[in-house]
Amino acid sequence: MKLSNFIKTLGPGILFASTAIGVSHLVQSTRAGAVYGFEFVWAIAIANLLKYPFFEFASRYASATGTSIIEGYQRIGKWMLWLYFLITLTSMFFVTAAVVFVTSGFLENIINLSILSDYPLASTSLLFLICLAILISGKFNLLDSLTKIIGIILLISTLIAFVLTLVKGSVIPAENFNAPDAYNVVGISFLIALMGWMPTAVDLSAWTSLWTVERIKQTGYKPSLKETLADFNLGYILSALLAFCFLTLGAYLVYGSEKSIPEGSVPFSKMVIELYTSSIGEWSFFLIAAAACSIMFGTAITVLDGYSRSIEKCTKLLFLEKNNSTNTIYTISLLLLSIGAFAIIYYFHDKPKGFKGLIDLATSISFLIAPIIAVANHKLVSKKFVGTAFVPKMWLHLLSILGIVFLLGFSLFYTYNCWK
Repeated sequence: MKLSNFIKTLGPGILFASTAIGVSHLVQSTRAGAVYGFEFVWAIAIANLLKYPFFEFASRYASATGTSIIEGYQRIGKWMLWLYFLITLTSMFFVTAAVVFVTSGFLENIINLSILSDYPLASTSLLFLICLAILISGKFNLLDSLTKIIGIILLISTLIAFVLTLVKGSVIPAENFNAPDAYNVVGISFLIALMGWMPTAVDLSAWTSLWTVERIKQTGYKPSLKETLADFNLGYILSALLAFCFLTLGAYLVYGSEKSIPEGSVPFSKMVIELYTSSIGEWSFFLIAAAACSIMFGTAITVLDGYSRSIEKCTKLLFLEKNNSTNTIYTISLLLLSIGAFAIIYYFHDKPKGFKGLIDLATSISFLIAPIIAVANHKLVSKKFVGTAFVPKMWLHLLSILGIVFLLGFSLFYTYNCWK
């Protein structure tokens, strides 16, 4: 594999990592470590392992066919495309709201918005407007490049904080500390939410195929399967590594201490930044705050773009001629998504435990619909759809089956616990 060709291929995997590192890592992994220590390290490991095939299959399908896996859903049957369309419509407002809500918290920690303090959700409104302006004007590629640079800064700073935290050691537990029960109703609910977006929602796997196809259009270079998967695996491995780093930061620096997890997005984001500065030094505050805010900003705009692209693709396949290339659908989808997500944030922002409630609701919805997408992705990498040369090896095929059983089993278990 030539380096020059790999550089032409590089992009979709980094975008995936940028999406994943957001809420599931900065929020959920940190919360898991801070509240339960290393109790759920197995859940992060299993979720990353057993979800891997379904994200890999999306990239594999795009490499094999030159089209997104959304078109593959149509090949299974129009009913599957309709189902994916309805799943996307059901989840996209909650997921986008959760991501933007967290991002606005980081934004307020590094930008003085006191002039807007009399207006509720001023930072959230500003964030939506900035994202809309960038995406509608078609300048996403510039932001994509910037996000990659900031992602590298966050990766390096996180690894530094991780190593220094291990050297420094964990906090001394408070005398009256009692470890919470990780497997009662509250713990199980959080466990499902944690795995729902670890590393991210399975239904977002379609985005990697959309980005792969878009990257081919940008560069004019059609990468081999090996090059496509190398790009994807790089992003996937980095996101998995960082999940364990955030878990460790929460476990070493908060678990057992008298610190409590803040309820609001702004106080929580401040706590995450302070976890870094307590290991690296106060001098690093603005560097860490800027890196964390930037990666969350990249996640927010990627989520807005990904959902809008998905709705656009589904709409064209279901209702319009395939050759229709208008961007109007994308713009309308983007506007409707922003309005709906803002409405959900407005509802949750002043509720008791509204921040955690919104995050857990969004991640739980993602986990419950994951088995449907997993089965479809598994089916689409068979010989019938991609040809013999692109069929995954037996170990990956078996891992996929195990992943489907895992996702379905936990979804049924979660549903049972909600209704009993």
